[in-house]
Amino acid sequence: DLQRLTRVALQHLGLDAKSVDRCKNFFALGMCYWLYNRSMDSTVRWIEDKFKGKPLLVEANKLAMKAGYSYCEATEAFQVSYEIPPAQLEPGVYRNISGNQALALGFITASKKAGVTLFQGSYPITPASDILHELSQYKDFGVMTFQAEDEIAAITSAIGASYAGALAITSTSGPGMALKTEALGLAVAVELPLVICDIQRGGPSTGLPTKTEQADLLQALFGRNSEAPIPVLAAATPGDCFWTALEASRIAIKYMVPVILLSDGYLANGAEPWRIPDLSEIPEMPVHFERNPEGFMPYKRNPQTLSRPWAIPGTPGLEHRIGGLEKQDVTGNINYEPLNHEKMVRLRAAKVEAIGQDIPDAVPAGDPGGDLLIVAWGSTCGSITAAVKAQREKGRRIGHVHLRHLNPLPGNLGDVLKRYRKILVPELNMGQLLWVLRAKYLVDAVGLNKIQGRPFKQNELEVKIEEMLGV
Repeated sequence: DLQRLTRVALQHLGLDAKSVDRCKNFFALGMCYWLYNRSMDSTVRWIEDKFKGKPLLVEANKLAMKAGYSYCEATEAFQVSYEIPPAQLEPGVYRNISGNQALALGFITASKKAGVTLFQGSYPITPASDILHELSQYKDFGVMTFQAEDEIAAITSAIGASYAGALAITSTSGPGMALKTEALGLAVAVELPLVICDIQRGGPSTGLPTKTEQADLLQALFGRNSEAPIPVLAAATPGDCFWTALEASRIAIKYMVPVILLSDGYLANGAEPWRIPDLSEIPEMPVHFERNPEGFMPYKRNPQTLSRPWAIPGTPGLEHRIGGLEKQDVTGNINYEPLNHEKMVRLRAAKVEAIGQDIPDAVPAGDPGGDLLIVAWGSTCGSITAAVKAQREKGRRIGHVHLRHLNPLPGNLGDVLKRYRKILVPELNMGQLLWVLRAKYLVDAVGLNKIQGRPFKQNELEVKIEEMLGV
């Protein structure tokens, strides 16, 4: 019992019971330091700085932490301890960052690189709420946040902000994605830039709000009525959330499309050292607002991107219809003609398909060809990377492709799959990416599925790898 042990350790200091009980977190931290065989010096310095001017609290917290360490050493409370070497980091300035913090900073950076206002319309939901909390602190950077009364109001407010010329985002989790479905179709129809962040959690329904899962992939790909294709991206690590937010914003603005960005509870609340980038190295995101009324047509296409003009309401001469009814090609008038509808459906699909020419090829980590290729996405990246490294050190010929772009997929992925004798697809679901790969590439891939609200362990992956390789 942490509270009892902390009280015993600090009973001689004369602190009141409330203050003593608040020190139990440092007792637990001391236990963690013993478990992972790490020095407490940095935390001791932090305590001395945090409680400067309160010597009794400094002494109490330091003593509680040391008591936790000593308790483990004396009682052998844990059967094993772990030795984790320092991370091998490239030179630079680092900060600790969580996935949701990185998403927020990525969207702010994107708005600055595009020269437009950032708007977030969201309804609070675990584990996505931190994005709204984080962005609400950046009003001085031209960020507007709106806490809506429900998920439908949240996404439609974002669509309205995009119509008015903002980089608009909305964040949610699986249950909220279900409620946003009709408005997602509206965003596809009106062809406006929008980023929808789905921070996945265990489901269905309310499910496991505080546990992680990767089971919204098929919902992101297909969860709308009719033919309503949307680009889908997924972040791999907490720090990668920053770069994925930038990429999602770039695609949304350049192609005038809604984009779904998938993260999950493990990334959202997990943290890692993140090298602060040099902003001068991040490319600009040029935005062209239509200004010239001469020859203006609201659905006249850019021949390279198939995007339509971004015309801000109130611009003289650029008045046009907007809404969910089918539009006539070029003019944007409401149109029910069968051939026009088919043309618009195919144009919207072709626009998303064209993004495939604007994303990087899949490049396997490890062996470029061999006995086994692991194809994965999202937060499984860390454990897979460690497992592949350990197996390659044993002489196994293994590659690892971790997909950021899930729709469209990298153009060379089919060729990469052919270079390996076997394919393994680990996912925190029942095999959703596996289903996509089998359907699209007709490959005999094998899944490794875990739906426990917990991430993969390295050992679980290594056991499956050795089973597939017959060793």
